[in-house]
Amino acid sequence: MTTYIPNIIFFILFTSTIYLFSSNVRKIYRNINLGISVDRSDKKRQRWIQMLRIAFGQSKMIDKPIVGILHLVVYVGFLVINIELLEILFDGFFGTHRVFAPYLGSFYDFLIGFFEIFALLVIISVIFFWTRRNVLKIKRFLSNEMKGWPKSDANLILYIEIILMSLFLTMNGSDFWLQINSSDPDYISAGSFPISQFLLPLFDSFSINTVVIIERTAWWLHITGIFFFLNYLYYSKHLHILLAFPNTYFANLESKGKLSNLESVTKEVKMMLDPSIDPFANASTDQVIPKFGASDIFDLSKIQLLNSYTCTECGRCTSECPANQTGKKLSPRKIMMDTRDRLEEVGRNIDENNGDFKSDGKQLIENYVSSEEIWACTSCNACVEACPIGIDPLSIIMDMRRYMVMEKSAAPSELNNMMTNIENNGAPWPFNQMDKLNWKNEL
Repeated sequence: MTTYIPNIIFFILFTSTIYLFSSNVRKIYRNINLGISVDRSDKKRQRWIQMLRIAFGQSKMIDKPIVGILHLVVYVGFLVINIELLEILFDGFFGTHRVFAPYLGSFYDFLIGFFEIFALLVIISVIFFWTRRNVLKIKRFLSNEMKGWPKSDANLILYIEIILMSLFLTMNGSDFWLQINSSDPDYISAGSFPISQFLLPLFDSFSINTVVIIERTAWWLHITGIFFFLNYLYYSKHLHILLAFPNTYFANLESKGKLSNLESVTKEVKMMLDPSIDPFANASTDQVIPKFGASDIFDLSKIQLLNSYTCTECGRCTSECPANQTGKKLSPRKIMMDTRDRLEEVGRNIDENNGDFKSDGKQLIENYVSSEEIWACTSCNACVEACPIGIDPLSIIMDMRRYMVMEKSAAPSELNNMMTNIENNGAPWPFNQMDKLNWKNEL
């Protein structure tokens, strides 16, 4: 029975990890579904190409070559090294050791060597990213919204990646030492170790039993760290590792300069233009009058809520925003972070009230996003162009503006004057309709 204890512990650890992860996935799915449905089932081929190019191919990261290439190294390294996770899972469940080695032969040696090179490259890249954030102090990482947890989260992820890669190399190095110095049949000659071979002198002063303990400890900490990382994603901006794929697939394929129309307003205008339509034909006493624009997350689309969960907090949108550059309060990154924070708050409210939302007297606009922020936007789409994974902060800003104008009549005085002039004079200027063609007399 004692020989099966590690396998039982591994099984409990694995099942607990999967249970927590699936529970968090269900929460995300439920929260996103609080939004309004949007049909993005068109142009499937174009959507697949976009997803593969942007999410998988990292095409929009390469516009900043050094950072883009290093990010690509970390991303590919993360994918490649976790291929070995398959072997670790098999070994953990069945008590084997390097179970794939006898079946893959020399290709197994190539794989392990390839993994090690990427592990080193990931460590170097992560150190570079940590230096940019904490030593060089790039401006876009120092904004107010990046203080506190967002800064700690970004650094914590970097530390976790360094620890996981270091444990991977320690596990391999001690394993290689035992292959050379131990007669234990578990440590058969398998793998190529171009990086961890340089760790061998560190183990020479230890006994074989001590090195076995080091190897087993590194193995257990490595797999436990991966399990921890998987469930930490829910609380981290690194959720984009998973959500970037659906986010880019369901991104808007229309021209970025094209703004959506409110269906409710379109119907009203059509009825005004066609006197034969009876506005009360399909009306009922219990019919819910649609809200114009968005004041809270319930008024946003599912795609917009998916955007908020996918945001990487990289700040490219904010650094490109002309309003932000001129010192105005607007930060597109903060808009996305505020939307996600409000969505999470609503989710906790639902959990605490057995699946029902109990009004908390809050909403996204004013409690999270101020009117000063949304009116600072020039609607230039720079933030949308800059985002490396297709997030659209502008759509949320425009929906909140619509709410302020059409529900609250709370537009800035300059805009109210313009709209009044258009309504009364048919032009933005305060001229009488009879005088608006006087300019032609000067020609």
